[in-house]
Amino acid sequence: MIDFNVPPYVGKEKEYISQAIDSRKICGDGQFTKKCHAWLEEKTNSKALLTTSCSHSLDMSAILSKIGPGDEVIMPAYTFVSTADAFVLRGATVVFVDIRPDTMNIDETLIEDAITEKTKAIVPVHYAGVACEMDTIMNIAKKYNLIVIEDAAQGVMSEYKGRPLGTIGDYGCYSFHETKNYSMGEGGALLVKDEDNFELAEIVREKGTDRSRFFRGQVDKYTWVEAGSSFLPSDINAAYLYAQLEMADEINNDRLKSWNLYYDNLKDIKQIELPYIPKECKHNAHMFYIKTKDLEERTRLIKYLKENNIASVFHYIPLHTAPAGIKYGRFHGEDKYTTKESERLLRLPMYYGLKEEEVLTVCEKIKEFYK
Repeated sequence: MIDFNVPPYVGKEKEYISQAIDSRKICGDGQFTKKCHAWLEEKTNSKALLTTSCSHSLDMSAILSKIGPGDEVIMPAYTFVSTADAFVLRGATVVFVDIRPDTMNIDETLIEDAITEKTKAIVPVHYAGVACEMDTIMNIAKKYNLIVIEDAAQGVMSEYKGRPLGTIGDYGCYSFHETKNYSMGEGGALLVKDEDNFELAEIVREKGTDRSRFFRGQVDKYTWVEAGSSFLPSDINAAYLYAQLEMADEINNDRLKSWNLYYDNLKDIKQIELPYIPKECKHNAHMFYIKTKDLEERTRLIKYLKENNIASVFHYIPLHTAPAGIKYGRFHGEDKYTTKESERLLRLPMYYGLKEEEVLTVCEKIKEFYK
């Protein structure tokens, strides 16, 4: 069986977890959390905080942006539920706009028309680690004085015009879930663009206390100073992650090799569409997908691959069609591409350590299906 996903493992994870245990500090912000922070800050040139999930990074960004009842937040409907949940939990209305069919990202040309006097933020989602058209989005945000929160869950090591994803907007949210390029099982990170907001981010992450300032010797005792929650991951999880961050380039190159092998071997099949990478984007091979003619063809192809011991999956059901999406949001404009393109998209096996012969087997079975 060729699995759809295998969580990344490089070999040092157990050693680092043992070191974390031996240190007798396995709660948040231990030695490996600090090492992960240093790696993230060096790679992104932004202040970074590990979190318990990308969902919690988004929650923190909503709190820090002071999103509340009556506010509206613009985002694509083609995304994971966490993108919307973070703002719905604050009492906001999510306003969905259509996607671009080429990248599956939010259509930047439709955002401005969705803005009202209630709009507080724009949340671009970098699907498959391929950047949204961020210059346009940032110009719109500046024009209307809006906050930009990048959902870069899939975007670690990806870039837009040479800038790491998650560092362009006011806040950036990463995922280190087991399905991502780098994993700590469950986990994420928040990037904070404005250093003036970073101290508040630390407070929100530490249950609303100034505990981090206390440990730095800035105050002689710590206390509850703001509303917050516990967004710190265990240092055991950070130890698992740090082993992979040390080998980030090797993991990235391995995935890109598989991605390129898929592309080269499937590009001549006229019945399918392959991913599009704009020239200003550097992607991280988070996923390789194809687009079939329609939902019926995709369903048959998934069944055919399964019969040949290959796991493949479709992705999001558009949020505006879900019960909670109808309850807490609205779709602005025409759903020209969101539903149609989501029903065509099929994700193929992609993970660190995927063998060349496995990629070629998947490609051969797809070719057989279309013959």
